[in-house]
Amino acid sequence: MALICGTSSCHMAVSTQALFVPGVWGPYLSAMLPGLWLNEGGQSATGRLLEHVVKGHAAFKQLEEQAELSGEHLYSCLNARLESMSTDSEPLEQLTARLHIWPDFHGNRSPLADQTSRGMVVGLTLSQTLDDLALLYLATLQAIALGTRHIIDAMRAAGHDITTLFLCGGLSKNALFVQTHANTTGLPVVLPEEREAVLLGAAVIGACASSDCSSIQEAMRRMTRIGRVVRSNPELESFYRRKYAVFLRLYDHQKECEALMKAEAVF
Repeated sequence: MALICGTSSCHMAVSTQALFVPGVWGPYLSAMLPGLWLNEGGQSATGRLLEHVVKGHAAFKQLEEQAELSGEHLYSCLNARLESMSTDSEPLEQLTARLHIWPDFHGNRSPLADQTSRGMVVGLTLSQTLDDLALLYLATLQAIALGTRHIIDAMRAAGHDITTLFLCGGLSKNALFVQTHANTTGLPVVLPEEREAVLLGAAVIGACASSDCSSIQEAMRRMTRIGRVVRSNPELESFYRRKYAVFLRLYDHQKECEALMKAEAVF
């Protein structure tokens, strides 16, 4: 599966036969690669959600000042903060054991196709510190990655054989975002050697249009390289299995609450 992640995210998988996946677009013949069927899932807000959560927090000004002093990106500062908060007994990704997010602040595109779905945050305290902002940021990263796992499960149930994630786009430059996707899904995550992979894709198509290459596949073989492979931490499998169960239950609870509010009062 190719995951193009930026303001929003697209989850693209191809197959030799047409596979119909509820809540996922397609299948479309030759839409991405000639002769192969494309299914495309997605999340309506990923980078935008992270920005909303981080900038809306009371400690954002403090984070901005710290980033300016260090000369680092805001998210790099948050990643470093989380590293300093982790311990041997409480590894970084397990800091959110009591903080859970359902990330549909802008509705659900896949695999539920529910535009009425809304965001949920469970486990907030009165804290407004930079540590609190870092935890909320981490929980949001995890929620986005759990959403990818949800899409993968739906595609696998329909017949897709997904064993690897190929990431590109702005969020793929965030090391914690990448590692969280590997740990959440249990899949190896492949990053391209060329950081501007979308531009390289245009070059691949151009090589075919100019007849420099005879096919998309040939151009891909000649022009693309694996830069790095990020693998999951097996020690986190149990944590994310439980985190995923909570994640799915949040949506069920949301629908139960909606049903209760629509029900007529009985006296």
